[in-house]
Amino acid sequence: MNFKQMLKNWVVIAFGVLIASHTASGIHYETREALIVAVILLSVCNVFIKPLLMLFSLPFIILTFGIGIWVINALLFLLVGRIVSGFHVDSFGSALWGALVVSLIGGFAALCFGSSNQGSKINVNIRRGNASFKVNSQSTRSNTSRGPKQMIKDDDDVIDV
Repeated sequence: MNFKQMLKNWVVIAFGVLIASHTASGIHYETREALIVAVILLSVCNVFIKPLLMLFSLPFIILTFGIGIWVINALLFLLVGRIVSGFHVDSFGSALWGALVVSLIGGFAALCFGSSNQGSKINVNIRRGNASFKVNSQSTRSNTSRGPKQMIKDDDDVIDV
């Protein structure tokens, strides 16, 4: 992840936390500095702690069809509220609301400005008998271009999934 992408993510999280603090009575901050520290700490938690929590709670996330990620985000929100002096999250319900607002703001920003996976490449191989079709797709900032279908003669008995 480059610096520009990290800065975008930080701004989105900052805006989400700011909106959450103004829409929930249980989330508030005393000074701007406390808000900035809380946003920085929440960003660091999202980069380092959240992937570990998601790995360890993967069965719970699968069982709840992804709602477990919302719970993890709320727990991180609550943790930051406990660690940063001047930034307060009063209850788990307030943390759930804050996590929801930050997630919705992040989703809306990704929808408007593009996702962080820009420039990714997708290769799909389709085999029928001895012939193989290959479709390449590369996404760029302005448009999605699909490469032409290529006929590849392949005689092995391997199934590509």
